[in-house]
Amino acid sequence: MLKKILTTTALLFSLSSFAAVDVNKASAAELDGIKGIGPSLSGKILKERNKGNYKDWPDLMHRVSGMGEKSSAKFSAQGLTVNGSGYQGGAASEPAKAKSTDKPKSTKS
Repeated sequence: MLKKILTTTALLFSLSSFAAVDVNKASAAELDGIKGIGPSLSGKILKERNKGNYKDWPDLMHRVSGMGEKSSAKFSAQGLTVNGSGYQGGAASEPAKAKSTDKPKSTKS
């Protein structure tokens, strides 16, 4: 019986650690619970949110300095959402620069 209680408790704790945290509803403490978001970034998020809720990930990334594609993907993987949606990537990205492995051709005749 004790083994079942401990197993159930461990399961509940593991599930709660993956609970979604919506950026438009979260408190500073909830935002700080996302690995990589500290008091400075959560303060920026809350300050901008006071001006109006975030519409989507590109809106969040545009309004909050320090929120780029890499960090947004990382935070989303840890449960951060904007209006219930996880980060899909590339929504506010610059076009990728083509990498060429070819050496420039000589213009000599």
